[in-house]
Amino acid sequence: MHFATTDINNLDQQTRVHLINSLSGFKSANLIGTVDAQGKENLSIVSSIFHLGANPPLIGMIMRPHSVPRHTLENILQTGQYTINHVNDEIVEQAHQTSARYDKDISEFLAVGLNPQYKQNSIAPFVKESKLKIAVEFKSSQTIELNQTELVIGQITDIYLEDDSAYCQDGFLDLERINTVAVSGLDRYHTTTALTRLSYAKPEVQVQTIPVTTMKK
Repeated sequence: MHFATTDINNLDQQTRVHLINSLSGFKSANLIGTVDAQGKENLSIVSSIFHLGANPPLIGMIMRPHSVPRHTLENILQTGQYTINHVNDEIVEQAHQTSARYDKDISEFLAVGLNPQYKQNSIAPFVKESKLKIAVEFKSSQTIELNQTELVIGQITDIYLEDDSAYCQDGFLDLERINTVAVSGLDRYHTTTALTRLSYAKPEVQVQTIPVTTMKK
């Protein structure tokens, strides 16, 4: 099967959206927790989180064009804070439901049956049921001219890991231990099976398998 540019352009909109969204492969599934200036809570699922750097610890996120109300983006710009919460296999359906277009006055937490959790130093709510929670301070945003999507960059301020055994001695996180799920396309969710962990690649040096040694509780 071959899709040339004309074939892609001739697809109906929904088919094209599913096809193009599938091409980037497996992505992370995260819930973004925010509040507005009046304290109204919002929760939305996002599959466009990516690492930007470790020092300072920066994380990026692509959001849809701000041509219509985008409550998550608006809240981030208002308050300067948000949370990133890993989706696990126990909350997949609730997490997916947050993609519905609820009115601003409706809390997605309440609507889908998830619980907000507040922690010190963050005005934005975490998802209590998530096993890996990240507090983020907004740093910058820019509009990507090609399609008007928004690139949001934040700095990680706090990390909350609910299962200490997922933390490895060298800082690596064994996400399978906390049942983090992945997403492909817009609506297919996956659990994972690890293949291997490999040593840092150097020219003319054979890579070695790295044992996953987690910290004991």
